[in-house]
Amino acid sequence: MAETKAKKAAKAAPKAKVAEAIEVKGLHRRVLVGIVTSSKMQKTCVVRVERQVRDGMYGKYLTKANKFKAHDEENRAKEGDLVAIVESRPLSKDKRWALQKIIRSASSEMLTKA
Repeated sequence: MAETKAKKAAKAAPKAKVAEAIEVKGLHRRVLVGIVTSSKMQKTCVVRVERQVRDGMYGKYLTKANKFKAHDEENRAKEGDLVAIVESRPLSKDKRWALQKIIRSASSEMLTKA
C-alpha cells in the first residue's frame, strides 16, 4: 500500500516530495524522491530532495532542499533522473541512503519534449 502512494505522488507532480515510512522486512525505512544532481562517483549518486516549509512569521511557503549521497550498486542513475532513495545502514562517512528505483529517466524526458 505504501508503494502505491509513492507511485501516485510521483505521477502527480514531476518534483514529487515523498517522505513516508514503508515496511521492508519488518523495518521502517524512510523513502525520499528527488533528482540526481551528480553521478560522477563510483557506486554513488547525489540526490537533491526538495520540500516546502511554511515560514513561521509570515506564513509564506519556502522551498528548501537537501542533498543526500545514495549507494547505486550498478551505476544506473544519471544526472537529471527522478529517483526514489531508501534509508540504509551507514555505508561510508556521508552515505546513509540507497537507490531504490528510477522513477523517470532524464533521457526519456528529453525525447518527449522534442
